[in-house]
Amino acid sequence: MTDLLRVGIDIGGTKTDAVAIDAAGRVLHDLRLPTGFGAEAVLATAVSAVEGLSRAAGGAPFASIGIGIPGTVDVASGRVEHAVNLGLSGLDLGAEVAARVGRGVRVENDVNAAALGAFSLLGRTAEQSMAYLNLGTGLAAGLVLGGRLWRGSRGVAGEIGHIPVDPAGPLCPCGQRGCLELMASGSAVARQWPTDDPKPVRALFAAADAGDALASSVRERLTENVAAAVRLLVLTVDVDDVVIGGGLSSLGDVLLADVRAVLGRWAGDSEFLASLELPSRVTLVPHGVNAAAIGAALVGAADGVPRADAAQVRA
Repeated sequence: MTDLLRVGIDIGGTKTDAVAIDAAGRVLHDLRLPTGFGAEAVLATAVSAVEGLSRAAGGAPFASIGIGIPGTVDVASGRVEHAVNLGLSGLDLGAEVAARVGRGVRVENDVNAAALGAFSLLGRTAEQSMAYLNLGTGLAAGLVLGGRLWRGSRGVAGEIGHIPVDPAGPLCPCGQRGCLELMASGSAVARQWPTDDPKPVRALFAAADAGDALASSVRERLTENVAAAVRLLVLTVDVDDVVIGGGLSSLGDVLLADVRAVLGRWAGDSEFLASLELPSRVTLVPHGVNAAAIGAALVGAADGVPRADAAQVRA
């Protein structure tokens, strides 16, 4: 079955995670590399990931290769635009990596790849739908409907971070004011509660628990706006569930409990919202797994979504 190994590469701003999965979605090999800055460095990182996994697999050929990467991705051509944190502005990533490794490569936006990975890890079936709410430096969602990614007519489905929720709010880099991303993300916390702590959101929650009034206020705004994102996704797409991932999801059950409490409070004031059972429709991505790398492997396969067993995945 080694000829069925599929490679998935998650290229992030500082690190790149790569996995090789089998036909059942189990991770057999994984590795982590620092991500370089600029086109040539990013290409070298991707190629090194493929070569490293090939060595780990004893040189066995790979059935497919998929890459998840921030930025605007043309999935048909594999071209990446506007990946600012990587120093990319117009790179034919799929074609360039394919030329260097000798086989076809599919490229997908990293949040969409993570959505597909989470869908598989949680054992969802092709009849189910799911929104993956990525809470990191920014905020965005990936949608899996009927077992397949839904990108929209222009590839911006799920970009809910740029829905304005406060017309008088701060100016967003997108040119609008008061976008949801400015209220519910790592950058939102950094703006409202500056700290030198290497884990600022965790420090925020700890300070709030210790009675810090400002921290409590920022925490409350954060969780209310995350809850608003959950409500928005259900009301617009009516997915079966919303799965929270990204850096902020490392808070774990503390974050989930806060968000569910807000949704429950809203349900108490609205029979309509109560009927939607929002608290039970939000959960967290499985801890200690890289959903984006696994999803990238599934994107590369492009032939359906095998189930990935979280118990088989190494952090």
